[in-house]
Amino acid sequence: MMTTIPVIDFSKLDGEDRAQTLAQISKGCEEWGFFQLVNHGIPVELLERVKKVGAECFKLEREEAFKNSTPVILLKELVESKKNGKVENVDWEDVFLLTDDNEWPSNTPQFKETMKEYRSELKKLAEKVMEVMDENLGLPKGYIKKVFNEGDNNSAFFGTKVSHYPPCPHPEKVNGLRAHTDAGGVILLFQDDQVDGLQILKDGQWIDVLPVPNAIVINTGDQIEVLSNGKYKSVWHRVLSKPDGNRRSIASFYNPSLKATIAPAPELFVENKDIMKKEMELTGTTYPTFVFGNYMNVYNEQKFLPKEPRFLAVGTI
Repeated sequence: MMTTIPVIDFSKLDGEDRAQTLAQISKGCEEWGFFQLVNHGIPVELLERVKKVGAECFKLEREEAFKNSTPVILLKELVESKKNGKVENVDWEDVFLLTDDNEWPSNTPQFKETMKEYRSELKKLAEKVMEVMDENLGLPKGYIKKVFNEGDNNSAFFGTKVSHYPPCPHPEKVNGLRAHTDAGGVILLFQDDQVDGLQILKDGQWIDVLPVPNAIVINTGDQIEVLSNGKYKSVWHRVLSKPDGNRRSIASFYNPSLKATIAPAPELFVENKDIMKKEMELTGTTYPTFVFGNYMNVYNEQKFLPKEPRFLAVGTI
């Protein structure tokens, strides 16, 4: 039987199945670190527009440049050299970032309007998901949001990474995206509903995150692991390059402000003391208190390396 990550009907939070839905999300966070939400409240019509402008933007503004990009050049050199092995330290990915204050692609009709509307909807969904995590963890409503925003400063970072993984002539020789955990808080992914390639590591096995039309894939980043005192784990994931299809991947990140102080929630620190002691004995790791910006400095150097040394390197303030 094929193992698949949980698919959860988010609309059932508002009905008689609320307790069951909360339990499903809890299991998704504790046992998987990834789950897919359907009936999440984002209009299908908007998602269809996002697909359209994303594909058009790649075609109009990104495709030609990718043909002359570093991964394409390095792969070509490796193949022509007839050497074995893979292209290292690059990803077969075209990517750009959308934030509230950076420059967006400007030559694709309706791109800005559509993506602004989409980001607004995704941010609201992220905050709903964080409230569910608060409830499941036994924390006060709004706890995670408050930590990420340094109280009520509305200073959390919300970014959207627009990626395409074009067809690769030698997918065995280059990664689509190298294995990593995500540095931040809650990640909301609108992935391609035709071309697969995303995998997560569970119990030592790589498992496909199969496309579900118009679902939003949720995963927990390193800061949720710390806040939950290890009850929720950030999970290793990767993208395989593929010989066919141009895979769309639009990942939005609700991350702490760079000035936010991150630490295990006090309510969970007491509850999990024995578990943490055992984990420290096994891994030599516990969760320090740190400023998120300092963590990002470490992460940017060590993104594709083991996770636990990052928590140790960032130190306790």
